Amino acid sequence: MMSRSGIDRKVKRAAWMMVLAANLPDMDVVSALGGALNYLKWHRSYTHALISAPILALIPPLALLIVFRVRPSWWAYLFSLVGVLSHLVLDWTNIYGIRMLLPFSARWLRLDQTDVVDPWMLAILFLAVAAPALAKLVSSEIGSKAGSGPKRSWAWFALLAILAYEGGRYTAHARALAVMGAHLFNGTIAKRLTAVPDRANPLRWRGIVEGDGFVDIVPVDLGGQFDPSEGRIDYIAQPSPAMEAARRTPAFQGFAVFSQVPYWKLTPLVEGTFVELIDLRFGTPEQPEFEASGTMTASGEVRDARFTFGPRPFVNPAARPIE
Repeated sequence: MMSRSGIDRKVKRAAWMMVLAANLPDMDVVSALGGALNYLKWHRSYTHALISAPILALIPPLALLIVFRVRPSWWAYLFSLVGVLSHLVLDWTNIYGIRMLLPFSARWLRLDQTDVVDPWMLAILFLAVAAPALAKLVSSEIGSKAGSGPKRSWAWFALLAILAYEGGRYTAHARALAVMGAHLFNGTIAKRLTAVPDRANPLRWRGIVEGDGFVDIVPVDLGGQFDPSEGRIDYIAQPSPAMEAARRTPAFQGFAVFSQVPYWKLTPLVEGTFVELIDLRFGTPEQPEFEASGTMTASGEVRDARFTFGPRPFVNPAARPIE
């Protein structure tokens, strides 16, 4: 869409270049070959840093030279840089976050206004691709000559629509936090509030209220009345030898660096304790999706410590609680 908005007038094969530039920071997905924990460590790190963007932007124009024999130009480099930066901005807006200030700061930055996969933005882009193609088909049927005007108009529509959508999401996120902040939870004022977006409905949010020794996960619907009593309260596990032992394992150490809304959960076993560190941005204490887990035996050793992401397909048979 950026290419069709006018960049293709300045650079030949601009669409190929811009698609490559806008996806180039995700080259770090190769880190998944080293396992889930390695992926968690390197994804959205140095290839997503602002300091790396000018270097990455050199690659797409060089690719045009090698593949299509298109001579590099300053225009091509500047547009390529815009493509790389567009990736960083979109990653910044969602709940996963981005470490764009590396190597000066390893802090995760995120706006929490969109999900990692947003169907509305995809719908806007697919519409902007399909509409000119349909118009061209109709034009060919009636014998008229198709021009580049429809493509350029739809490209600008898509870019402006996504900008407006992101602005609306930002406003809705701020409103969700304000609604939660006006209420007490478990009889106390919240220590920290997080609003996680609903993937399908921009008006619905999953509120995460962190209090003194508890978390309250409550639905927030900006289209209706907010009722803080609709949430579910879970109490945070108190510091214990099992937690301290888990913290010394690579799986828990690596995940602790990533987790922005951590929740510790301890389940007593017949012989030991099942320890979980859950990121509440992804899932709930009952249905975690991003977590580090392990079993501390009676001897104080943590076994099977690992990081997993995605819905848990089954309950760990070793984690059967005492009845």
